[in-house]
Amino acid sequence: MFSSDDQHFMLHAVQLAERGRFTTRPNPRVGCVIVKNGGILAEGWHYRAGEPHAEVQALKSLDQEATAGATVYVTLEPCSHHGKTGPCVQALIDAGVSRVIYGMRDPNPLVGGKGLTMLEAAGIVTDGPLLEAQTKALNVGFISRMQRQRPWVRCKLAASIDGGTAMANGESQWITGTAARSDVQRWRAQSCALVTGIGSIEQDNSRLTLRKDELPLDNVDDVIKLAPLRVVLDTRLRISPDAAIFAGEGKVLVFVGKEAPEANEKRLLKQWPDKVLVERVDTCKERLDLAAVLEILANHYQCNEILLEAGATLSGSFLRAGLLDEVIIYQAPILLGSCARPLFDLPLDTMSDKVSLQMTDQRAIGHDWRWVANVMTRSW
Repeated sequence: MFSSDDQHFMLHAVQLAERGRFTTRPNPRVGCVIVKNGGILAEGWHYRAGEPHAEVQALKSLDQEATAGATVYVTLEPCSHHGKTGPCVQALIDAGVSRVIYGMRDPNPLVGGKGLTMLEAAGIVTDGPLLEAQTKALNVGFISRMQRQRPWVRCKLAASIDGGTAMANGESQWITGTAARSDVQRWRAQSCALVTGIGSIEQDNSRLTLRKDELPLDNVDDVIKLAPLRVVLDTRLRISPDAAIFAGEGKVLVFVGKEAPEANEKRLLKQWPDKVLVERVDTCKERLDLAAVLEILANHYQCNEILLEAGATLSGSFLRAGLLDEVIIYQAPILLGSCARPLFDLPLDTMSDKVSLQMTDQRAIGHDWRWVANVMTRSW
């Protein structure tokens, strides 16, 4: 059905989409290539929400004479609805293209397939999906938000070779080297939100910021301006208004239990009226309803991907709740001993209780190793 040229041009579109990895949120990352007579006429990618989509970006340098009869390769089904920009489907119809090859259908159940239907009604041939695995990998978070109404949740952890993440007293700075800590900045930069718990705030006084000098990106200034939302889970709202996280740029969202003291909330908002947001959710056994937290992050704050940076307790809670999708573990060539804290608070009794991971990447980062794996679905 698809030729080697089709594969080649779609792969190029995927590579173009990658250029928006750090800037398109909450929109999906999309790349587009326009081809005629075996050669590329134009290409484009979506860079930032509110700016032209990939198809329009590619079309803008061409007139209708050039695009008539062309084939368009686009990583995501062209949009058919009006948002901050007009529908890409209409732009393609107006351009007179003859064929559209798409990487994957729009995952939004309200509009998925409508773009293809409109193109076909206009006499344009549509083919796909092509390189669907690669195109889906571009937008795991957007797909998750559209289809599961929650973000894709990654958990970042640093551990010793014997699996320790901190000493028994909580001391953990630093386990990994500077190269690994710099690598974390890229994961932060592509996330819509960075999530931690009150325990980590009190132990480490975390800032959860992007550091420009550790982000070797050509568009680093744009990336810094789009810094992710910082989120603290604090059931009883005991965070100090003087915590370092409030000193950084951007908003800080604090999730608290519905019974958290209102006086603490008033004190926090009085000191940081333009920076702090507070969301109250249900609790169970003194712990926040994590599913409700994720639903709010998806529906109210349009979060596609979140990066969880927390200790064993909160990380284990996400894992046991079946809400953890991916783990990123930086492993250092050191030993912390048998009293060190584990990766997850995960009391398992038998081998049949084990949690399986699907490895997707492993590589050396400086003197450390980075392991990336998807959490296999299981019922607890």
